[in-house]
Amino acid sequence: MMAAAEEEATACRNLLAELLQELGGLERPPRPQNRSVSRDEVEGELCEAVLRLVGGRGGPPWLAASLVHAAVHKTLQDDLDSFVERKQDVVEGPENDALTEELLPSDALLQRCLTCLQDISSQWQIQLPPAPNTKRNLYVSSHAIRNTRRKMEDRHVSLLEFNQLFGLTDGVERSYFAVFDGHGGLDAANYAATHVHVMLARHEALISDPARALKEAFQRTDAIFLKKARRERLRSGTTGVCALLEGDCLHVAWLGDSQALLVQQGNPVTLMEPHKPEREDERERIESLGGCVTFMGCWRVNGTLAVSRAIGDIDQKPYVSGEGDVSSVSLTDSEDFLVLACDGFYDAVSTSEVPSLVLGYLQENGGDGQHVAESLVAAAKEGGSSDNITVLVIFLRDPAKILEDYLAHGSGEGEPLFDFGGGGVEVASDHAG
Repeated sequence: MMAAAEEEATACRNLLAELLQELGGLERPPRPQNRSVSRDEVEGELCEAVLRLVGGRGGPPWLAASLVHAAVHKTLQDDLDSFVERKQDVVEGPENDALTEELLPSDALLQRCLTCLQDISSQWQIQLPPAPNTKRNLYVSSHAIRNTRRKMEDRHVSLLEFNQLFGLTDGVERSYFAVFDGHGGLDAANYAATHVHVMLARHEALISDPARALKEAFQRTDAIFLKKARRERLRSGTTGVCALLEGDCLHVAWLGDSQALLVQQGNPVTLMEPHKPEREDERERIESLGGCVTFMGCWRVNGTLAVSRAIGDIDQKPYVSGEGDVSSVSLTDSEDFLVLACDGFYDAVSTSEVPSLVLGYLQENGGDGQHVAESLVAAAKEGGSSDNITVLVIFLRDPAKILEDYLAHGSGEGEPLFDFGGGGVEVASDHAG
């Protein structure tokens, strides 16, 4: 135990030393995604840029996340008024009201944040912060391909160290995962992958009502992206599905047709119903607003979009809603894994096929699930998908133990993979009207 702790401390100090050396001679700092940002966008922009610099260096991931939080937090404590470069009128709402929005230069903010990062790294070389005490071990496999499309418009996010990234110290373990499927350009998917988790972390109900916080993180991200879309004349949009593992609860929120599937004891558990224009409640909502749903190869909102809810799509608001749905599950330690994926996957692979594909892969690879997402992407491509394909597999138990249970109980032809009897997972849903 002592040897493992000392080994981790050495890895931490090596990471800090490597980072300090790079920061000391950094001639070309990482480029921010945007030249200028509003105050609402500062934290997400800085977290994204600094995490790209610090992450993936081989040190403990919790330390990288803690460094990002400390540097960004210290930067945000500065007087941001001194960074304001210009004020711009943004047209808002049905009355075309013009509101003044302050814009700050991303490069100057990032330079200040990197100075804070250098100071903190020096301090932590002398005294390391305490390592978090985690009970749940998650195993994550992810893979994404452009496929035959001209552009890759999917984005995905995996934050095992959610608490460390946002300085949460209430003792409840949290991890966040998301898949965003963009259309009409990359901007909306990039934006959602940068900001939704920040909106979640800063939501006033995160502790008391995490399901509401996750659901409303979509709406808040949509609202600030629409401001950006107006000032920069952006027309893109993105669907999304996000999962928050919070203690013994799983919360899933979604917009559009990206989906999440939970597998328990080898059997699929439906968590959600995708937002598509042909859904009766979605058609009624769209038509009540004065829009229409027409069939043009598939059902489309106003003859254009094949999804009825998304972040962005400024030209199709309010018919394409930015309000998500959410469902929650109490976990019982009998759940095997969670799969988040875009429609490029689920249009080619049915939810009933997913358990056998994953378990078959584990059986072929001796319980090693490292590249299982790659095998699922390949299955979707072989199944005829020409779209971008992104798959995230989050194992809630050790993949080797899942395989062991599978082999112990067997699977008859045409029978459930496991059949232990008794009840299944209870899913509570909160559907937006």
